[in-house]
Amino acid sequence: EGVAVRETAYGRDVFLPRAGLEAFAAEHGPAAGILAYEALRVEGHRPRLGFETDHRTIPHEIGLIGSAVHLQKGCYRGQETVARVQNLGKPPRRLVFLHLDGSEVLLPAPGTPVRLAADGPEGRQLGFVTSAVRHHELGPIALALVKRNVPVDAPLVVGTTAAAQETVVEP
Repeated sequence: EGVAVRETAYGRDVFLPRAGLEAFAAEHGPAAGILAYEALRVEGHRPRLGFETDHRTIPHEIGLIGSAVHLQKGCYRGQETVARVQNLGKPPRRLVFLHLDGSEVLLPAPGTPVRLAADGPEGRQLGFVTSAVRHHELGPIALALVKRNVPVDAPLVVGTTAAAQETVVEP
């Protein structure tokens, strides 16, 4: 009772109350908490609705065009924008994976500005952090939305923390 199961392309997610954790682990093996779940999600470059999305997000920006949008479907909210970007151009932003400098104690909060390292922490904002976590092997990592024209090899600064980016969505 109180257990929710979700099948995904990445495996099975089982959500259960803390009281049922011991019995579940005895039957199925060790379980992971939400912090480990989020770290694996960020490592896997998987956007989460409400975290990597805002009121302006279009599927192209976060890499959902192939898996979450049917381009031949009839009318739906935002269909004209999706079709225009698909047929004529590129989205204004793109999702990136960030390796953060591990010397900082605190993780950047969602919404923390992302800037070019060459411009320093006071430079022009090029994007913002959407999720930041501590990974058991990679250390502090994050997902961020940045402007499409940010060079893919540009070193970035998240708040005052140095960051190296990996492309999730091609510019």
